[in-house]
Amino acid sequence: MSINQLILRSLKKNIKNYYLYVFALIFSVALYFAFVTLQYDPSMDETKGSIKGGAAIKSASVLLVSIVAIFLLYANKLFIKRRSKEIGLFQLIGMTKNKIFQLLSTENFILYFGSLLFGIFVGFSSSKLIMMILFKVVGIEASTELRFSTEALIQTLIVFAVIYLFILLMNYMFIKRQTILSLFRVVSSAEGRIKKISLFDIVFGALGIIFILSGYYISSKLFDGDFSDMIQLFLAMIFILGSVIIGTYLFYKGSVTFITNIIRKKKKGYLNINEVLSLSSIMFRMKSNALLLTIITTVSALAIGLLSLSYISYYSAEKSAKSNVPTHFSLTSVEDAERFKEALMEKNIDYRETQIDVLQAEVNVEEIMDVNMDEVNFNPNIMILPVVSDKDVKGVDLKEDETFFTGYSDVLKKMMSLKDTGNIEWVGQKETIQQRYIGLEDKVTIPYNFTNGGLPTAIVNDAIFQRLKNDLNPDIQMDYSLFIGIDLKDNTKLAEANDLFQSLDFSKNSQNLSQLQLSIDQKLNMGLIMFIVAFLGLTFLITSGCILYFKQMDESEDERPNYTILRKLGFTQGDLVRGIQAKQLFNFGIPLVVGLSHSYFAVQSGWFLFGTELWTPMLIVMVIYTGLYSIFGILSVLYYKKVIKEAL
Repeated sequence: MSINQLILRSLKKNIKNYYLYVFALIFSVALYFAFVTLQYDPSMDETKGSIKGGAAIKSASVLLVSIVAIFLLYANKLFIKRRSKEIGLFQLIGMTKNKIFQLLSTENFILYFGSLLFGIFVGFSSSKLIMMILFKVVGIEASTELRFSTEALIQTLIVFAVIYLFILLMNYMFIKRQTILSLFRVVSSAEGRIKKISLFDIVFGALGIIFILSGYYISSKLFDGDFSDMIQLFLAMIFILGSVIIGTYLFYKGSVTFITNIIRKKKKGYLNINEVLSLSSIMFRMKSNALLLTIITTVSALAIGLLSLSYISYYSAEKSAKSNVPTHFSLTSVEDAERFKEALMEKNIDYRETQIDVLQAEVNVEEIMDVNMDEVNFNPNIMILPVVSDKDVKGVDLKEDETFFTGYSDVLKKMMSLKDTGNIEWVGQKETIQQRYIGLEDKVTIPYNFTNGGLPTAIVNDAIFQRLKNDLNPDIQMDYSLFIGIDLKDNTKLAEANDLFQSLDFSKNSQNLSQLQLSIDQKLNMGLIMFIVAFLGLTFLITSGCILYFKQMDESEDERPNYTILRKLGFTQGDLVRGIQAKQLFNFGIPLVVGLSHSYFAVQSGWFLFGTELWTPMLIVMVIYTGLYSIFGILSVLYYKKVIKEAL
């Protein structure tokens, strides 16, 4: 038999084990080529001008290559170990190590570069679709066309050729280092097996759970005012990160074994076939894969968390815009307002106008602050708050000794919460006015540019407002003191009015805002981030899912003799498959549940920094991720089913 015939027969024999690897490689190449094509596409110019889209895509392509390179090298390591007996047999029949390396390299070359070329074709075919998805997500109306990028082709070929050289180097070192005897022992020694539960397993198991729970607890308290300065906040974040990662490693190293052993002891060793195939396998194999599972779980949690936060911001864009600007348009200059109103009248767009005088005043809020001031490095007892009169706010009528707060931002509310009632003091240049604080409402009265970074707006009786106005501190006043709000009577004309608003050349010193434009800008910024994180997360999901699938392929081949024995003892294929289903539920379910749990506590600790909605965007991300991840568990069950069927 010639070397070429041997290569073809080897390819034919192993292709059934490589199909998912080939799919992941084609997908990764296609995604990378499409990303690089985006980077060089002229239609990205509009995105580049607004949010540096080209730089973001370039950074994403680097991360994408890192994920793919790690996956390909790890998958190659698994495959070369699986073929160790085959390599040993080649040496037994007289083939030299160099000849074996040449055979494997040629086989790998055909598989790798065949997938690479097909992946480039798929990436080219889908590049326009990906571009259209990006423009749809960020809300850009721009035309795009299917364009083949020579720069993207060269860059893709160079990057994946370098990865291929590393694969060759790995294979060469493996073949050179192994003896014939060791090649026949590689598979059996590849997985560490636990003979019994040791004291270290119990200690590691307990510590793993304690570390994870302590990290969760600190994350839930992160922005509740318990950490009052940046150093404490930074140390708390470092502790959360370290305790969760170390806890996850110890969880796989000892906790899973410890918990499954407790279940086994409760049954006093009498396990049915399902429990033998599931619990026993988890006990004896998950410990040896602790590092791999920790990496997969941590990166999965990171991907889910980042995607959830970016989607929260994207999903909350309209609501956030309304909480920042209470009217469709906000202006601070009478001249600018007149010009805009004239432009609206020319287009026959009806509107309603609101005018509110705003002044800045110092107020002592020590009595109503629900935070220990001794632990805070700065003194927030004296705040500079925007103040408006109750006569300018519809539906509000206050007594002279009453003050009402509105529009406190969620971020500051978490860090410096306020009591429901108490006494405050307005501190002027000449007099101090005692007032009763009667509560806080979420409704926004004036735009955020008046509120000193999200502080609440104080509403006082008009008489008190006039007294404060006559006793102003000029050093703390803004360049503008009038809020002019424009609301359209017909919301269907909002886009047209916004185009008018953006086209006008307003004075440089004014602070004019459009509610719709704020929403568009936030969707533009967060849409690109969400798009990139989603595709990177999808790539990691597929590569990590493939790695777990390949591990299960290895385990199924190792356990094939066991299935033969069980079948001869009278257990049906259905009996064994039910046990395997339970096993895969553990193998894929435990990393998924732990990753989802990590991401939930990470998101819930600071989601309010990104938007106004938590549950809907986060659950959508988690459900989609779980659904895609479950596909690999189903494929593993199908592979086991085939092995069990062939066991007799």
